[in-house]
Amino acid sequence: MEGSIVFKHHEPWNKGKLIGQKAPLKLKEIWAIRVRLELSKRIRDLALFNLAIDSKLRACDLVKLKVRDISHGDRIASRAIVMQQKTERPVQFEITEQTRKSIAEWLQLATLRSDSFLFPSRIHESPHLSTRQYARIVNDWVEEIGLDPVNYGTHTMRRTKASLIYRRTKNLRAVQLLLGHTKLESTVRYLGIEVDDALEMAEQTEV
Repeated sequence: MEGSIVFKHHEPWNKGKLIGQKAPLKLKEIWAIRVRLELSKRIRDLALFNLAIDSKLRACDLVKLKVRDISHGDRIASRAIVMQQKTERPVQFEITEQTRKSIAEWLQLATLRSDSFLFPSRIHESPHLSTRQYARIVNDWVEEIGLDPVNYGTHTMRRTKASLIYRRTKNLRAVQLLLGHTKLESTVRYLGIEVDDALEMAEQTEV
């Protein structure tokens, strides 16, 4: 009808999506992805996967890493420190031997300079992997080992080692430092440990 207003129906952005924290990977899932990447000779992806697990960095910080951030000349550092984009505070992380090995193989293959981004984008408009590209890569990894990508994401990579460390040590302060959180409450919420611990105790209690 002329002069009438037509209201368009917009689907809510979260319709059909799982809202909330993304699940961390279990040890067997870490190794399942790692072995697949090794067997298929995906050298860049293996370096990215290993470093994502070790560094526990947010996606926005991980994709902007430069070669010089994790190396001293030709040697990959065993520890690195970066400034977090979100908090503008430094955070330190370890780089394990297997991660150093995979990064060295990637650097050799890609012939990157010290000031190069560690993971350059294959799209000309972006000098490094975008967070969106990284998210798609993570989706591929989890899907390949039979997991539902709806339940996993880039925060899976950030949470995985932190969750494993907490499970083994119950040391919240250590995990807080490793994640670069300013408040301990943030770490508790991020790991979802209160809920997990409560369920664990419930499972062990017979009535």
